Amino acid sequence: MQAAALKQVRRQRRKTGIRKRVIGTPERPRLTVYRSLNHIYVQVIDDVSGKTLVSASTVQENVEKGGNKAAAEKVGAAVADRAKAAGITKVAMDRNGFKYHGRLKALADAARKGGLQF
Repeated sequence: MQAAALKQVRRQRRKTGIRKRVIGTPERPRLTVYRSLNHIYVQVIDDVSGKTLVSASTVQENVEKGGNKAAAEKVGAAVADRAKAAGITKVAMDRNGFKYHGRLKALADAARKGGLQF
């Protein structure tokens, strides 16, 4: 198996394990993160009704370079503001199989600073 394919298999395995435990409810929706090479995307999802309540990304925020920590901090602050406006204060973090460091950690810290609890 190629190295890139093996990396995807490992991430998918981590993602499956996380999704077994993390479920978004109306009281505590799931904050899920996807990061690509150029952008980072965040959604706050209620899994019971199957609806996205709030979303933010580097594409929406018109960030010049979306694939760095500074851009992730802006997205984290934006999703926190939008969630607070929608009446959401507590979320369950779903890192989507990604390791919790770098851009993901910067996004989470900014969201916590913006008032989200997880």
